[in-house]
Amino acid sequence: MSSIPLLPETAPFSPEQRAWLNGFFAGLFSRTNSSAAPAVAAATLQPLTILFGSQTGTSESLAKRAAKEAGKRGFAPTVVDMAQTDIAKLAGEKNALVITSTYGDGEPPDNAKSLWEALAKDDAPSLASLNFSVCALGDTNYAQFCRCGIDFDQRLEKCGAKRIADRADCDLEYDEKFTKWLDASLNALGSASAAPSPAATSSAPAAATDSDAHGESLYSKKNPYASLLLSSRNLNAPGSAKSVHHIEFDLAGSGLAYEAGDALGVIPHNCPELVADVLTALGFDGEEAIASADGSTTSLRQALTTTYDLGKPSPDLLAAVAKKTTAPVTAGASVAATSPAPHHVIDVLHAYPDAKFTAAEFVALLKKIQPRLYSISSSPKAHPGQVHLTVGAVRYDLHGRPRKGVCSTFLADRAKPGDTRIGVFVHSNKAFRPPANPDAPMIMVGPGTGIAPFRAFLEERMASGAKGKNWLFFGDQKASTDFLYQDELTALQKSGVLTRLDTAFSRDQQEKIYVQNRMLEAAAELFAWLEAGGHFYVCGDASRMAKDVDAALHKVVELAGKKTPEQAAAYIQNLKTTKRYARDVY
Repeated sequence: MSSIPLLPETAPFSPEQRAWLNGFFAGLFSRTNSSAAPAVAAATLQPLTILFGSQTGTSESLAKRAAKEAGKRGFAPTVVDMAQTDIAKLAGEKNALVITSTYGDGEPPDNAKSLWEALAKDDAPSLASLNFSVCALGDTNYAQFCRCGIDFDQRLEKCGAKRIADRADCDLEYDEKFTKWLDASLNALGSASAAPSPAATSSAPAAATDSDAHGESLYSKKNPYASLLLSSRNLNAPGSAKSVHHIEFDLAGSGLAYEAGDALGVIPHNCPELVADVLTALGFDGEEAIASADGSTTSLRQALTTTYDLGKPSPDLLAAVAKKTTAPVTAGASVAATSPAPHHVIDVLHAYPDAKFTAAEFVALLKKIQPRLYSISSSPKAHPGQVHLTVGAVRYDLHGRPRKGVCSTFLADRAKPGDTRIGVFVHSNKAFRPPANPDAPMIMVGPGTGIAPFRAFLEERMASGAKGKNWLFFGDQKASTDFLYQDELTALQKSGVLTRLDTAFSRDQQEKIYVQNRMLEAAAELFAWLEAGGHFYVCGDASRMAKDVDAALHKVVELAGKKTPEQAAAYIQNLKTTKRYARDVY
């Protein structure tokens, strides 16, 4: 029997690419040498499509991780951005893993909307030939936890697809659950799917490797870099109702690299006053010994400051309180668990003071403190060895108690420039980048702290000498106190880098004016920029601003482009499909 050619282990390919190519060569070999058929049957790989819906890049990264593992297990994985496929292609698939996040009020990520809308239609085609499983990513701090993944899971089944492994609903700590889901899914697909014919392996191999596969940084969410805080200054003038800080971190010598459009993960510490209140409510002095993850011990005060989340109480904590208290807990637990108001652990302790715990019992009922992701507001070309953020400090009152944003006030109030080191890591967001074509026009809508990535975009274009025109829509409350980076933007205008700047300060006149109003006022020119190949970007609040801006963009295309609402929707969908409409919303 003739041998089937195999790539050597030293070939410059990832394991899953090498596995795919070996199967591909086996398929080709079988068509020219029939005597190899028995070996080919064992060597050919099962096709597997891994679809991702991602707003900030997490689902995309997990999809690539899934592809790596699938490649090792005898699959030919293809990682597919949901925006790059359609319902007809899905109907022709045999095996699919779906990994999707949820954002806003239970909405699909931008790149998943088109596929979801097609799938949700009454006339969606049968998917009876499809084997699938869904991994849903979410955050239990939001009422619509994992809603998008749940919707995909239920709708795929309703369209006739066969669920081969139970859906995984992952919270912010997703690694363990994702790994178990992937293992169960690949095992089930391995037994549910027959090996493809050699011809089935004739399509081109997908780029299934993670961007971190080559030269991966030593630092990550699990192992953040202890970066020195260089600067923290308030960007608002006296009299402002807001407190937005420009934050600078030192990355020199860390090996951490980022691009304009990426986010920075920051590991916060809880407010000492809040920790003290929790200890008082529990009847502890804070010196109680607590076991750390590495086997060492630390004080309860230190653990509550640096390790555990004192925000929304976990279901485990609520259940434990219900068992320990003599007071009726059903209504209180329901409010703490489901109310849109951000109730905290301290509220539960104050409501049920007779529920007593040992220190070890208590921390076992808490979630781990999670990093906060902030859009990076600097270009590495303009600030080598540094990374900058634009952070709005969150402060409010609830139920007679002052509340603070955990990370925002940590950075603004408690971290000391030149003295404090803070855990950070880079979170790549390849879906949010300045135009690859340096001559393409760029339109940016970023009110408030939404200006952050666009400061980075403008710095990037200036440093790289890009010739494309740049247009920024910026808004806030008052020009006199809230015109963030005014001096920098003025200088960019004078230099010609910032071609046009439209501002909307909502409280400088009786009638409130917002960035979407300015877009409509400039509809003809805005549409002309789009027609000239312009890229359209939005950053900021997802629940209101981003929706209003999207509606305004549809109206701009209708009015200036003389299109029907349906034609305008198709025009904007094409912008999304061709990656000329991108949003970084939260």
